Amino acid sequence: MKRMITGAAVAATTLALTATTALSEGELVISANTSDAAPRAAFEAVVDKFRTANPDIDVQFNVIEHEAYKTAIRNFLVADEGPDVGFWFAGNRMAGFVEKGLFADISDVWAENGLAETMASTMPSITFDGKQYGLPYSYYQWGIYYREDVFADNGVGVPATYDDLLAACETLNAAGIAPVTIGTKFLWTAAGWFDYLNMRTNGLEFHIDLMLGKAKYNDDRVVATMANWRKALDAGCFIENHQNYSWQEAQPPLINGEAAMYLIGNFLVPNLPEDTVANMNFFQFPDITPGMARGEDAPTDLVFVPANAQNKDNAKKFLAFLSQPENAEAINQALQTLPPNSEAKPLNDKFLNAGAAMLAQSQTAQFYDRDTTPEMAKVGMQGFQDFMLNPDDVLEILDELEEERARIFGDL
Repeated sequence: MKRMITGAAVAATTLALTATTALSEGELVISANTSDAAPRAAFEAVVDKFRTANPDIDVQFNVIEHEAYKTAIRNFLVADEGPDVGFWFAGNRMAGFVEKGLFADISDVWAENGLAETMASTMPSITFDGKQYGLPYSYYQWGIYYREDVFADNGVGVPATYDDLLAACETLNAAGIAPVTIGTKFLWTAAGWFDYLNMRTNGLEFHIDLMLGKAKYNDDRVVATMANWRKALDAGCFIENHQNYSWQEAQPPLINGEAAMYLIGNFLVPNLPEDTVANMNFFQFPDITPGMARGEDAPTDLVFVPANAQNKDNAKKFLAFLSQPENAEAINQALQTLPPNSEAKPLNDKFLNAGAAMLAQSQTAQFYDRDTTPEMAKVGMQGFQDFMLNPDDVLEILDELEEERARIFGDL
C-alpha cells in the first residue's frame, strides 16, 4: 500500500519547493504530480533531454504524490515564490486559478511555436478571454477495460446496451467473479460512473449544464441517472469495500482475474503487467437511452507557468521544448495516452487505436471534477461515494447536492 503524505508533509514539501526557487536566471524549478512509475519515468527522460540541450540551466524536478499535489498546488500558487513550471488539468480545474491571476499568460509560447494549428483540438480547454494559460501534454479516453479471457470463460459478450452490462454483472457474480473493480477512497472514480450514466441517460448537453450549475441536482433527470446507477448496485456490479481502496489498490483483482472490468482512463494500462494487458481489451460505455449521441470523457493534462514563478523565461523555454512533436511522442508513448500535437505520432496500441477512433466520432467532456468548479466537485464526489454505500439515501443526497449547487452557482 502506498504511504500517504500527511498535511504536515504536504506543507513541508511546499515550503521546500518555494525555498529552492531562486532568482537566478540559470535555474528552472518544476513541480510535478507524476508520481506513478510510468509518468515519472517519462518526464524524467524529457527533463534530462532538456538539461542536455540547455546545460546553462540548473533544472530541479520535484515530484509530489499525485493526491498530495492537489493540496500542495493551492499552497505554492499563493506563496511569495512558486516553482517555475507546474502540472495540472484543463477546463474548470484551471479556471479558478486563472481567474485569481495565479497562472501566467503563455500566449506567446503558443504563438511563437505555431501551436494554434498543431494543438487546435485542446486549445479551447486552456483558453480564457482569448489567452492561453496552459500547455496540454496528453489526453486520453475513458471506457471499460475488461478481461477477454474472463468474459470468454464465463460466456459473456461485450455489452451493447446497459441492460447487457447488468446481465453480465449477474452472470459474473454467479461465477464468483467481481464484475467491476473500483477504488473510491479518493472519490473521483465514482464520479466517472456518474459522468457516463448521466451522459447516457440524459445526453452531453444536459450533463454540461449540470456541471456549469445550470440544472438542479434534484431534477427528475438526475434522479433517473441515479436510478440507473442503483440498477448496477442491485446487480452486484461493484467490488466490495471499494471505499477503502485507491484506484491503484483496486487493480490487483483485475490483474488476478478476480474481477472482470474497470471503468477508468487509459492511464490504467501502463500500470498493468504485460500478461494482464495481453488478456485485456476495451469497450465504449454502452447505451442507456436508445439513439442518444454518446458523450465521452477525454481529460486533458497540462503544464503551466505559475504567476509567482521566478524564472518565467526558462519556464517558457521548457514548455516550447515540451511542445515539440518528438517530445510529445516520447511522453505519450510512455504514458500510453494520446498526444495533443497533431504532428506527434501516437503509440500503435489496441487501446489507443480504439480510443482515438471513438473520440473522433464523439462529443467530449473533461471529467466531473474538471468540468464543474472545485467547490462543487468536492461535495458532488462525496455524494456519489455516499450513494454507492447507501443507495436508499439517494433523494436526501441529491437534495444536499442541490443546496450546495444553489449556494455556489445561485438559484435557478
